[in-house]
Amino acid sequence: MISPAGLVLLTTIVLARAFPQNAASPPALVAGVPVNYDESRVGAYTLPDPLVLASGSRVTDPKMWFRQRRPELLRLFEQHQFGVSPGRPPALRFDVFDKGTPAFGGVAIRKQVTIRFTADADGPRMDLLLYTPSGAKRKAPVLLHLGFTANSLTVDDPGVRAGEIWSRDRRRVPASMGRRFGTLDVRKWIERGFGVATVYYGDIEPDFDGGSQWGIRGALPGSWGAIAAWGWGLSRALDYLETDRDADARRVAIMGVSRLGKTVLWAAARDTRFAAVIASCSGEGGAAISRRDYGETIRHLALRYGYQFTPDYARWGGRVAEFPVDAHLLIALVAPRPLLLQTGDTDHWSDPKGEFLAAVAAGPVYRLLGKADLGTTTPPAPGQPILNTLGYHMHSGGHGVQPGDWDVFLKFLEKHLGPAR
Repeated sequence: MISPAGLVLLTTIVLARAFPQNAASPPALVAGVPVNYDESRVGAYTLPDPLVLASGSRVTDPKMWFRQRRPELLRLFEQHQFGVSPGRPPALRFDVFDKGTPAFGGVAIRKQVTIRFTADADGPRMDLLLYTPSGAKRKAPVLLHLGFTANSLTVDDPGVRAGEIWSRDRRRVPASMGRRFGTLDVRKWIERGFGVATVYYGDIEPDFDGGSQWGIRGALPGSWGAIAAWGWGLSRALDYLETDRDADARRVAIMGVSRLGKTVLWAAARDTRFAAVIASCSGEGGAAISRRDYGETIRHLALRYGYQFTPDYARWGGRVAEFPVDAHLLIALVAPRPLLLQTGDTDHWSDPKGEFLAAVAAGPVYRLLGKADLGTTTPPAPGQPILNTLGYHMHSGGHGVQPGDWDVFLKFLEKHLGPAR
C-alpha cells in the first residue's frame, strides 16, 4: 500500500503548484480566481434531473435510461467537458515480454505487457504490469490501478522492468531517475483472491500543457482532453485483460486518485465493460458538484489544466448555473455498477461534501436500475464507510489515499465482485 510519506511526495511532486490541502490559512486566490471555503456562501443551485430527458419527458424504466437518457448524457459530457474519444485502434497489439514469472514468494504470477497503440514501432505505447494468484482454480477479478509513476516505482518487485517517466523539465527519462512514491501492497490483494494490474498514465500522455504531441492524442488527434486520453488507455488495458487466461475481464475494477479519480469515472462512463470503480478525491470535474461554489471550480481547472478537457469546458466557468451537466450525472453514468467515492474530511479543495451530495443526487438512477444507493442523506463520519452499490468513504485527513483506505477498497470489492474461487 502507499505509505503516508509516499502520499505527501505524490501530492507535492505530481500535483505541482496545486492548492496546499491542509494549510492553516489557505489562499483566497488561486490562479487569480477567488476560492470559497464558507458553506454559508455556497449559494442556492438547482441540479439537472438525471431522470428527465432533454425533451422534458420523465425516464420511468431502465429501458428508457439505457436507450435514451444515458446516451444523451454521454453526448453532453463529450461536448462540454471531456471530448469525444476514439474507439479501439485497428493496429492495437500486445507484446507480452514476461509471460508468467513467480513473484512475492511464489504466491503470485507476474506478467508484463507492452500495449502498442499504433502500427508505428516508435509510436505511443503503454506497459501493463499484472499479478494474479498462483494456483487459482478460476480466473481472478482484477484491480486495475492507474498510477502517477512507472510500474517499477509503483510495485516493490525487482523483476519489474524499469520503464520511463516524464521529468519536471518535460523530458522522458529512465524510471531509475525518478523517486518511489510508495508501493501497492500486491500481496494483500493476491492473498484475498484478487489480481492487481497497474499502468502509468504518462505512458498514455504526459501530464502537461502541450504534452499531447507525445501521447496518444498526437497519433489520434481530436477535441478530446488528457483525461479522456488516460481513460482511453484504461480501455486498452482491459482489451489486453480480455485475452489473459488468468484474469477475469468481466470483473475488472478501476481505481485512480485526484485527476486520475476523474479519469476512472469518465472511463467507466464510456466503457461499460469495467465492472466497478473506486474514485479517490476526484473533486471538481469528477464527483464534486460544480454548481457548489466551494473549493476548486471550473474556472480554476480551465485556467490551470485546460489541456485535460475539451476546449468548450472553459466557457462554463463563469456560467456554471447553465452548465448542461454536473457531477451527479457523471456518477449516474456508472450505474448500475458498484462505485465507491473516497474523500478526506480536510480535503476542502476537492469538496468532500460536494461529492457526497452528488452521490445522493445520483441515487434515483441506481434505484431505478434495482441497485442500492447511499441509503442516507446524512454524510457519514470519517472512518464509517457506506459500502452499498453506490458507496462513500471519508478518512480523517487530506487529499489522497491513506493506508487504511486500501482495506476499505478491498472490502468493497469483495462485497460486490467477490474473490476468485
